[in-house]
Amino acid sequence: MQVQEPQVLSEKPVATKLKTGVLIVNLGTPDSPNTPDVRKYLREFLMDGRVIDIPYAFRWMLVNLIIAPFRAPKSAKVYKELWTERGSPLKFYGEDIEKMLQAQLGEDYDVKLAMRYQSPSMDAGLELFKKSGYKKIIVVPFFPQYASASTGSVYEKTMCIVKEWQIIPEISFVNTFYDHPKFIEYFATAARNYMAKQDYDYFMFSYHGLPQRQITKGDCTGNTCKFGSCCDTIHSMNQHCYRAQCHETTRLLVKELGLKEGTYTTTFQSRLGSDPWVQPYTDVVIKELAAQGKKKILVFSPAFVADCLETTIEIGEEYREMFEEFGGQHWQLVESLNNSPMWVDLLEDLVKKA
Repeated sequence: MQVQEPQVLSEKPVATKLKTGVLIVNLGTPDSPNTPDVRKYLREFLMDGRVIDIPYAFRWMLVNLIIAPFRAPKSAKVYKELWTERGSPLKFYGEDIEKMLQAQLGEDYDVKLAMRYQSPSMDAGLELFKKSGYKKIIVVPFFPQYASASTGSVYEKTMCIVKEWQIIPEISFVNTFYDHPKFIEYFATAARNYMAKQDYDYFMFSYHGLPQRQITKGDCTGNTCKFGSCCDTIHSMNQHCYRAQCHETTRLLVKELGLKEGTYTTTFQSRLGSDPWVQPYTDVVIKELAAQGKKKILVFSPAFVADCLETTIEIGEEYREMFEEFGGQHWQLVESLNNSPMWVDLLEDLVKKA
């Protein structure tokens, strides 16, 4: 009788499907609206040399001895106004988008949310992709217009993390989407909903501000940036300029909405310190418009993809109160993309093109 040899299983690893890791990155938010957590967030955020671009010693003293100790308690009160049962809107909208984008992209991709500052961290997200052996990583900063202090900081952080890896897979970055058709379509659609209910006599496009020196430092030619008509069009010499990209977003929205010349303006908010920032300043323009007799203003904030302290509180409440104080009657903020399906469609397109 012939004895059959036992079957030996092959030790060759079973092939698995190659996947792409997608890291979606927003700026960040405190872990809670309490003063210690707000102070911790401010320290990490403002100690970034791309955010406050002055020598380290001066930056350390400014942040740790002046800004964090004195600003944290005030900021904590504002964050408590913003906080919901789900926590920080910037974070929970990101969590929603993480799930929605994952479902839309399918099993060939693995989507992870990260924050440039605080949690969930970029380190944790990239480490997960590293251990999973993904063939490619796509990093998507949640900033429509490029700025060194936002998109540039995400790029730098990514490279600081992966430079220690023995094997670095293919990595792609999304640079901007300020002119993406779906980005423009979203804000135009949201605006039309308000315009159908109210006749507005003015439209304001308010973007987060930057110190003028950061714009100048980004001018690769050394003589293109004049803080004037140099941003009237996008061309090869200013294509990476934050100010130029903001003005282009405004132009595209104005065209899509069919707004008349003289009924809109581009402004910049949230300046900090005494150094000159990109102008005109939103708060100054509000006073001027009220003095001119403007009564009903529809305001956009197309530098943000999720409503946060700068949109909900600063624009939605503080600027509204200012406008009404100077004689305005109606002030309406157009909401950010938040967790809208159109935002997910836009991200899917960015990822697949990357």
